[in-house]
Amino acid sequence: MKIIITDLTRFSNEEIVCVAGINPETNRCIRPMPYLQTATCQKYKILPGAIIEGDFSPASCTAPHIEDCNYQNLKLLGSCNSEQFKSILVSSSASSVEEGFGVSLALGQKHIPDDNSPAKSIITLQLLPQNFAIMIDKFQAGKLRVTFSDSKGKLFKFLSLTDLGFFEYYTRNMSEEIIAELNDFIHSQQSLFIRLGLSRSHQANDGRSGFWMQVNGIYTFPEFKREIRCYNE
Repeated sequence: MKIIITDLTRFSNEEIVCVAGINPETNRCIRPMPYLQTATCQKYKILPGAIIEGDFSPASCTAPHIEDCNYQNLKLLGSCNSEQFKSILVSSSASSVEEGFGVSLALGQKHIPDDNSPAKSIITLQLLPQNFAIMIDKFQAGKLRVTFSDSKGKLFKFLSLTDLGFFEYYTRNMSEEIIAELNDFIHSQQSLFIRLGLSRSHQANDGRSGFWMQVNGIYTFPEFKREIRCYNE
């Protein structure tokens, strides 16, 4: 099976990366498990748009992380072009966060409780660029947050930004000016897609337990920042 990589998600453990991709023939999302080593991704230049072939078998049938798959014989076949990458994002897009995850959400809700398990753990959304903003987390040094409104007008505030490329670009330049530059660039583009994921089940300090939303990928068209989609060597 071939998949086009759509998500490279950072962990606090910098030695591993959560990679996910979409089969262009079925729109099925695949998350190879166990997680890939960062060194492997760097060596083979595995980035969003990379085409990977492998033998995948379901690792879990329990929602929401139904994308988890064991793998064998992974092989990098190259990269798709911008039009092909946009096409896979369009074809996998949900009309809203609620539709994508198959749940109803209260105003301001950014986690889904354990007892209301969503249908899947990663969705694609097409957003208006001006309805999206990145900001520095004032309470956790080095972390970034995202606020956006989906196509149904529902507002989601201060979600974790886990897109590996954006995180590494920011850590190389850490400043308010860089965040302003990124937001200006995003707002100047015609189209914006995000990959919205759910964490593993987690209990917050306030006692809430469930799956927390995080922004795994940010993609703009017709242009993108090449410095974000590269490995700093």
